[in-house]
Amino acid sequence: MQKQSDEMNTEHQVRNQLRKKLRVKRVKRLITTFVILGLIIFSLYLYTYYNENGRMPWAEEQAPVSAIQEVEAKVYESTFTSTIDLSGYVEPNDIQNVILRATGTVTDVFVKEGDMVKKGDVLIAIDDTSQKYEVANLEAELERAQLTGSEREVELTELRLRSAQNRLDYTKAYANFDGVVAEVNVSKGDYFDAGSSAMTIIDRSLLKATVEIDEIDMQYLQLGQIATLYFDSYPASSVEAEVTYIPMLGRYTNQGIGVMDVELTIADPPPQIAPGFTFEGSIASEGETTLVLLPQSAVTSTRGTSYVTKKLADGTTTTVPVTVKYLGEGISQLLSGDLKVGDTLIVKKTNTSTSALVSMTGPGGIGGGRPR
Repeated sequence: MQKQSDEMNTEHQVRNQLRKKLRVKRVKRLITTFVILGLIIFSLYLYTYYNENGRMPWAEEQAPVSAIQEVEAKVYESTFTSTIDLSGYVEPNDIQNVILRATGTVTDVFVKEGDMVKKGDVLIAIDDTSQKYEVANLEAELERAQLTGSEREVELTELRLRSAQNRLDYTKAYANFDGVVAEVNVSKGDYFDAGSSAMTIIDRSLLKATVEIDEIDMQYLQLGQIATLYFDSYPASSVEAEVTYIPMLGRYTNQGIGVMDVELTIADPPPQIAPGFTFEGSIASEGETTLVLLPQSAVTSTRGTSYVTKKLADGTTTTVPVTVKYLGEGISQLLSGDLKVGDTLIVKKTNTSTSALVSMTGPGGIGGGRPR
């Protein structure tokens, strides 16, 4: 019995130890769970706080930075040679669309494509039998009127005869200038109606081109300037053209800029260049131009008046009325105002990033490049 009792006590002790171990494990598991939950809740709190305040709870609160920053810019000058880029195509100096002014059968075609013609040469003739008959009949009628008719009858017959002679002349087509036959659309025996186009005559002694010059570049352009043109059909050399016409009126494009259609003329063009061929080129203004420039961002306009803020030697600022001309790329030309090269201007700049401010206030300041 005693042995059996000892065995039961031993078993009871073992069970108690197991229960203790299980309780310890459960406690540790609970503690671990609470710690993890606490960390998750704390992390969510930090995340939410940072998103709302832009800082951690323990970080010192910063004063808000103004979105507008004031930077300094210099009034400067730039000396350059203006170059106007060109592109377009060439046309003949003159072009005649030969029109038949009478209806009938073509009896003669006196030229073919490529022939040279002189002003007044007969190019085409149509059947003129009826017109010749009408002229001869009226000439006889005029003779009778001059013998027996009244002065008024003679006058009317002369007018009818002149009209018939014009209709006879309309049976032929003539060259209006010296040139070359570029195209022939008629053959002997064809029946043509008055007003139909029969051939094309061109004058290739000169070639012309109309180029579009914008309003900014027009200040550098004048009659007689020489343009240098380059043609794919004539790679051996450039071709010179002269500015021969500047219109009095400009026009407004769909891109919102004013332009002028300026005419260039190529004297004695190479035979490799034909009407319709395209070119690229440029016009360089004579001499150098020096402009006083400032950043457009320094200029404020109110009710038609423009002004800048100038920094004085003692650190204070003053407002200076100015007249400027915008040249593009954020640069304006100073036309009038109490400013000189080297003066410091105050420019209000939106603070979008630190790097932007550094680039604005770096060693070169604002500007300093070519205005174009």
